[in-house]
Amino acid sequence: MEWLRRAACVDEDPDLFFPVGTAGPALRDTAAAKRVCAGCPVTSDCLAFALESGQTSGVWGGTDEAERVALLRLTTQYARTHDEMRDTSWPTPSNSTRCGRTSTAW
Repeated sequence: MEWLRRAACVDEDPDLFFPVGTAGPALRDTAAAKRVCAGCPVTSDCLAFALESGQTSGVWGGTDEAERVALLRLTTQYARTHDEMRDTSWPTPSNSTRCGRTSTAW
C-alpha cells in the first residue's frame, strides 16, 4: 500500500474517517472526511483498496459505507449483464479467416 503514504488523510485523526452513528455529529464527520478525500491524490487507489478488501465501515476514497455498497451492487449487476450478453457464437480471431494480406475478417 505504497499509495497510503501520499494520502491526504495520513496526518488526520483516524476517528474522523470512522464516525459512529448516522446522524448529527457523525454526518458532519463524514462530510469533513469526504472533503479531505476530495483533495487527495490517491482517492482512486484508496477506493479500490476499500472495494477489494471489503471495508464495511468508514470513509474510503471519498465514499461512505452506503456508497460503496451501491458501487459494488452496480459493478456486480454490470458484470452479470455483460456475461449474459456475451455470445460465444461470434467469430473471434482464433476461429475466423484471414482476408488477403490485411487483417482478420469478422
